[in-house]
Amino acid sequence: MDKPMKSRGKFFVILPLIFICCIIVWTPKTYRSIPTPRGPPKACPYHISEQTITPLNNTKHFQVSAYMDQRVKDVMCRIPTNCNATHVTLQTQPGRMTQSDQIWLPIRNKKTNGKEEEKFQFNFTVCISNLFGDYNNVLQFAQTLEMYRLLGVDRVVIYNTSCGPDLDRLLQSYSQEGFVEMVPWPINKHMNPSRGWLFSEHGGDLHYFGQLTTLNECIYRSMTQSRYVLLNDIDEIIMPYQHNNLMSLMNVLQQQTPNAAVFLIENHIFPKIHFEPSGKFHLPQWNGVPGINILEHIYREEPNRNIYHPYKMIVQPRLVEQTSVHESLKNFGQRYKVPPDVCRMIHVRVALQGGLTREQLHVDKRLWDFHEKLIPSVDKALKRVGLLGKS
Repeated sequence: MDKPMKSRGKFFVILPLIFICCIIVWTPKTYRSIPTPRGPPKACPYHISEQTITPLNNTKHFQVSAYMDQRVKDVMCRIPTNCNATHVTLQTQPGRMTQSDQIWLPIRNKKTNGKEEEKFQFNFTVCISNLFGDYNNVLQFAQTLEMYRLLGVDRVVIYNTSCGPDLDRLLQSYSQEGFVEMVPWPINKHMNPSRGWLFSEHGGDLHYFGQLTTLNECIYRSMTQSRYVLLNDIDEIIMPYQHNNLMSLMNVLQQQTPNAAVFLIENHIFPKIHFEPSGKFHLPQWNGVPGINILEHIYREEPNRNIYHPYKMIVQPRLVEQTSVHESLKNFGQRYKVPPDVCRMIHVRVALQGGLTREQLHVDKRLWDFHEKLIPSVDKALKRVGLLGKS
């Protein structure tokens, strides 16, 4: 989930200002002519897609979703006067569109011009780009979700291709509760996605199950709903170290850097091979739960800053036009690297610097500061799906 790779032969379109019932077409920057706006068609669209991945007829391309973005100036057509657009489609050959052979997407948001009063449904949304394979790391997943809830996250959006049976039950429970929004992502039904970031090793038609597409889709999905969006993987927690919640952290950072749109959070690895020796949080009720117990891993690598070191992000979605995995590609404000003593990422995974002994690592017990609330919350979530005390 780390480095971007170009896709081969096919691409996805998240349609920002597109071709609506009364034509709005997004186009590459090389095409700059602006045709005369047309009026709306006589009837509503015949074929409306309810899928998250919609093939574009007679092409190798796919439409994902449609969002109106009035910040983007490089568009091909204007909205005709008095047109209340509700659906969009993409025309591949000018002048040859008929309603009967077009598939239309609903526009999911309309207010992105920055002039509306900022009343958000959520303060913080976490975007988890992709779940695939038989991933069944239930315990770490539950701990991460409950930790984020304690930090003030209101919603977690997860793009799901597939996962293990126990994790699927847990996700369905969180989805019914309303804390998790599950977005079906059946990319494997349309092409052969790579299972890693390095093409020479993993191959495939599209980088890492379309990770770049889903990250950008999640930003647009959250644009009018969430004050901030956290872009990170499922085994990562963006953790404030001088504040007890994310809102307190962001209030300070926004005051210090009022023009910042993107806040870069440094990645810190907690190798899963090193365990806290006392076994204080090796809890018997979790013995039968598949996955990693992050409370047992307190030893942290010091990042090697002499080589490329990845970051993840907290962004204001209304100020981001396009993102990659580790940095924003197009944004309307500044980027700010948050000092690691203020906030850094807790990433329990395989060691990055495998030659280091436990004595060469830093002791970091930040997660323990939340254990009194975290453990009962995790227990409750696991019990709800029949996984607590499972042996």
